[in-house]
Amino acid sequence: MTFGAPSHRIESQLVAAARILEVDASFIHLPSVIICSFGDSDTSTSETHFIKCSSGLSLGSLHRVHTIYRAVVHDEISARKGTEQLESLLAERPIYPVWMRCCLSFWLSVLICPLAFGGSFVDMWISGIGATCLTFLQLRVASRSAMYANVFEITVAMLMSFTARGLSSIRSDIFCYTAISSAGIIGILPGYLILSSSLELASKNIICGSVKMVYALIYTLFLGFGLQIGSDLYLLFDSNVIDGCFRQGDWPWYLRPFPSWTEYIIVPIFSILSSLANLQPAKSKELVVMVVISCASYASNKVANHYIFNRSDIVSAIGAFTVGLLGNMYSRKMGGTAFTSMVTGVLFLVPSGLSQSGGITAHGSGVDIGGAMISVTIGITVGLFMSQALVYMFGSRKNAAVFSF
Repeated sequence: MTFGAPSHRIESQLVAAARILEVDASFIHLPSVIICSFGDSDTSTSETHFIKCSSGLSLGSLHRVHTIYRAVVHDEISARKGTEQLESLLAERPIYPVWMRCCLSFWLSVLICPLAFGGSFVDMWISGIGATCLTFLQLRVASRSAMYANVFEITVAMLMSFTARGLSSIRSDIFCYTAISSAGIIGILPGYLILSSSLELASKNIICGSVKMVYALIYTLFLGFGLQIGSDLYLLFDSNVIDGCFRQGDWPWYLRPFPSWTEYIIVPIFSILSSLANLQPAKSKELVVMVVISCASYASNKVANHYIFNRSDIVSAIGAFTVGLLGNMYSRKMGGTAFTSMVTGVLFLVPSGLSQSGGITAHGSGVDIGGAMISVTIGITVGLFMSQALVYMFGSRKNAAVFSF
């Protein structure tokens, strides 16, 4: 839970571990809480524990947790040894310092701006600076101030939108409002959260799925309204703003969208940086697998988008099917962890899918943004489940719960 495991699998993994360890236990998983009840057949009594923790995605630590879990349930190490390893892992600090995570956030926004939102060479640096400020506020200010954490997303979205609208109002049409504002807040999009909630609902985990889905929707609406308020606030000072981005063919190269061949360079670099931003160790074979799966997901998404127009849900489902197929095959054939290897590819599908809806700010309404996010996520969920069903039709069933989407 601490490192962002897929919550719809936690209960089944705990049950599998209890069965292997021959412990009489039952578990109930609620958002941020697990209730564990241990029974004693001799005295006909039970002991109940409430375990509560906050979560954040950390791919490297998550992979290590699953490695320890798998070693214990396969009797490779003792339960006591596994507990000691988990305790030392929980006590460790994040593998990358704050300044490095800010740098990663900067380059992620710089790369996604031309890749997904049609930004120019000039737009990408502005969105990168905004993303750096966002990450610093998130890690340093919002994490230490409970009061500011409540309004963090709205204030950041307002500031980013206000700045982007101000730059786009320059009469020479150098800057693009949609590209800058969409790429600038890419770091706080609730793609992973809304994906988890969809998967829980699809797994019939009604309570967790409903709570997370409603929260993710309201969160997305907050972002949409924050962007709209920031834009309208600037319009109070300057009402002569022209909507849309103008990119004429005879303009200099730094004011036009990137040519298509640059995707072969940007996509792998973005995949590497995205994995590192989610705290994946740089020196690991899993990083190579993540990048390969992520590039495959983008390629299938791109091809599908070429033939299927204005259906971001179907296009996202095709990309997610590719991710799930490769991730589960890697888990089955090479003994890797399917979930951590697929996360980067899935998170790549969220901004890619939203860009097919015209960008995060294109509709100008928070409700439409929420609808676009749901459409993309449902497509991703269906694609992942279809791929998992296809892979698990062949071969023996795993004993220790499926650790994947």
